[in-house]
Amino acid sequence: MKKVFISGASGAIGSAIAKKFLDNGYTVIAHYNTDKTGIDALKNYAESQNAFQRIFFVQADLSNSEQVSNMLDNLTKSFKSIDVIVNNAGVGLYKLITDTTESEWDKLFAVNIKSAYQINNAFIGGMISKGQGKIINISSMWGSVGASMEVAYSASKAALIGYTKALAKELAPSNINVNCICPGVINTPMNARFSKEEVEELINETPLGKLGEPIDVANAVWFLSQEQSSFITGQIITVDGGFTL
Repeated sequence: MKKVFISGASGAIGSAIAKKFLDNGYTVIAHYNTDKTGIDALKNYAESQNAFQRIFFVQADLSNSEQVSNMLDNLTKSFKSIDVIVNNAGVGLYKLITDTTESEWDKLFAVNIKSAYQINNAFIGGMISKGQGKIINISSMWGSVGASMEVAYSASKAALIGYTKALAKELAPSNINVNCICPGVINTPMNARFSKEEVEELINETPLGKLGEPIDVANAVWFLSQEQSSFITGQIITVDGGFTL
């Protein structure tokens, strides 16, 4: 049975990704930090689908390197190899760069890029030994084009894009595919800070004339995790309804 590790599985996008893999017979290792409500909902879903024996939950604050290391040490003892890694966890910050503190900057980079480096490094050896594997990093359209008032976030997500391209080159001889998905404006609780008028403006700026849904991102992740995508690596796939065109 194939196994997938998903960071940030308690959020709307992470949960949609976890459900997609559960529905298709994978063993799912679902990471979360503080969102117990989201994890409880995912547990209930797994039970309703008679798949609870195929989902395992791990907790760690990804801004804390020691917690990440402890989580990964325990995981690698229980799971000798992982077939798919989805680095989905992320934190945002809507703030002028001149008001952004060093600790806020460090936290964004710890969660949005350093945790991916730590998680991938824990499992890459097993993938190399098997001569196959799929790594999918979740960035953001703002990592490609930048966003005012989100400089730290945009910079950390841009770093994830550069990391993806370089890692894809490094791991290609081992038949490991590394790709990146850049979601646009997705209908999740993270975007609750927008007013109704702002949401309408975002919809109007999107050529497809609607917000994305978590399943849109999950479907892209699923495609990149399967054999059909075996000749795709180092790519940045934007799921934004045409927003950045």
